Amino acid sequence: MKRLWATLILSGFSVGLQAGPQINVGTVYDYLDGDKSTYLKRVFNSGDATAFVKVNILEIIYEADGTSREVPVKTRADASGRDGLMASPARLIVPANGMQGTRLLLMGNRDRERYFRVRFVPVVPEKEDEFAVSGEEREEYKKNLSAGVNVMTGFGTVFFVRPSDSRFNTAIEDGPEHYRLRNNGNTVVVIDEFRNCSLKNETECEPTTKHHILAGKSFEFEKKTGREYRFNLVEGSEKKTLRIASKQ
Repeated sequence: MKRLWATLILSGFSVGLQAGPQINVGTVYDYLDGDKSTYLKRVFNSGDATAFVKVNILEIIYEADGTSREVPVKTRADASGRDGLMASPARLIVPANGMQGTRLLLMGNRDRERYFRVRFVPVVPEKEDEFAVSGEEREEYKKNLSAGVNVMTGFGTVFFVRPSDSRFNTAIEDGPEHYRLRNNGNTVVVIDEFRNCSLKNETECEPTTKHHILAGKSFEFEKKTGREYRFNLVEGSEKKTLRIASKQ
């Protein structure tokens, strides 16, 4: 089975196992519709200590051969601002058992779909981090953390920015041996909750997966005898449930 989008990362940052901040950013894939320019992303802290979180953003560039690279967000040619995604604020102070939000704002070109890696990284605040805390508060925070061994985990998400003239056009080819979906539109299509199960035993299934079909790309799978394939085809706000069975 061909996968067109790699599974997103979840990375750990060891600080020093006990109490402390425990952040959660909800979904790891987010989408900015063509008629929107801002998106509110919430960061939750289920721990018993304040979380100081940096928001870092890189743009994902896809090459013609399908490979990708991540680059810093550029400044506009006229130096009037950034050409890409920015977070406001980019520094979050999330109280214990609390929540804070940052707005992700797209500035610049939207004549094509764009992709960004957004990382939420909990840190121990230092002076250069620009968190609005005093030196005494920083030292007190470090002292409280040092009382136990703590693990602070950061999360990476992928942010899809749809073009302003988003168009969906998914072509389906249902052949005798293969099933293919081709994205003939100009923005990402999602294959959600993809399940491959036995027709004889509904509990005999492979792990549920999620796939993204970028514009101009395809997703396909082999129709194996005695198997049933179920998934949701998501085109923006529209969702269609499909079921394909192979009894041969």
